Amino acid sequence: MPLLSVNIDHVATLRQARYRVPAHAANAADHDFGEPDILRAFHEAELGGADGITVHLREDRRHVTDRDVHLLRELVRVRFNFEMAATDEMVAIAAKVRPHSAMLVPEGRNEVTTEGGLNVASQQARLKDVVKRLRDAGALVSAFIDADVRQVDAAKACGFDICEIHTGPYAHACLMHGREGMLSQDRELDRVRHAILAVRNAGMQPNAGHALSYANVGAIADLNGLHELHIGHAIISRAIYVGLRQATREMKDAIARAARPATEE
Repeated sequence: MPLLSVNIDHVATLRQARYRVPAHAANAADHDFGEPDILRAFHEAELGGADGITVHLREDRRHVTDRDVHLLRELVRVRFNFEMAATDEMVAIAAKVRPHSAMLVPEGRNEVTTEGGLNVASQQARLKDVVKRLRDAGALVSAFIDADVRQVDAAKACGFDICEIHTGPYAHACLMHGREGMLSQDRELDRVRHAILAVRNAGMQPNAGHALSYANVGAIADLNGLHELHIGHAIISRAIYVGLRQATREMKDAIARAARPATEE
């Protein structure tokens, strides 16, 4: 059964909507950090069965802050996954924080959330250096990529340990209606399936994530050989009604109902 890493970025989004915690506040004595408390959030997710906690420290610090990252790394008891742009600033922060895994993602200042996979193939020389520096800091290094074998091959050449396959196009297809919606959903699911197989054949760990929900996670969780799912928005949205602990537990249950034992393809 795939593991579940819960992305808690949007707990910080809600906090920032009211309290606007300064991006580089050093410690709790500097400010009243307000609510909701991202530290309590990770604990509730852990109690709900999360296998990992993910946060994305964006360059503009629009939600998660440096303080959040340092405190979470100290306190989180499950695997800590640090999403980041491939910049010198973020590599330096990761070297200090020493997360279990560092996932490189593209960033756009005007996007609400990450809108596509990292184009590894177009920047291999630079990414090889970034991967080496992150691995030297003790992290497994992951690339968030589209379901494209060319990107898988480039990630292998750069030395990545993990590829997280972007499931956004599949999730979008799940919202379409009628025959075209079903055909599109099947096409996108097949693309994810083939990308996961390519990642496995390349000797890397296959993860998947983006826009997955309680309604659409089943078909992804059932894909053979998938190691881990990264899910945030759906869980945080559900938590408004039932609490984060229960929302995490319900997602774990949805994954368990769909997942099959790994077999060779």
